[in-house]
Amino acid sequence: MGHLRAGGYAVRTEDLDDLAPIKRKLGVPSSLQSCHTAVVEGYVIEGHVPADVIDRLLRERPTVAGLAVPGMPVGSPGMESPGQRAERYDVMAFDRQGRATVYASR
Repeated sequence: MGHLRAGGYAVRTEDLDDLAPIKRKLGVPSSLQSCHTAVVEGYVIEGHVPADVIDRLLRERPTVAGLAVPGMPVGSPGMESPGQRAERYDVMAFDRQGRATVYASR
């Protein structure tokens, strides 16, 4: 959350015991699910998506449901770990039918 705040986003958190119903309602494909789920200007943001990639999404306004970083890759925002090399990972765009494509790579 700190990464998004530092990127200029106003963040409101809501701690829930079970996010599965929210993820289903928002249409996050099970293969792309991660630890955090957010909605930014109508787009679903799942997992540790970098703020600059969200900025790009909001500039370009593609016809997608949202973006996701599946899992919790080391080096993604909030998952930095001193002494560990950052993993390469993809930020996936997904549509309402559950189809996913690579939107950005890190």
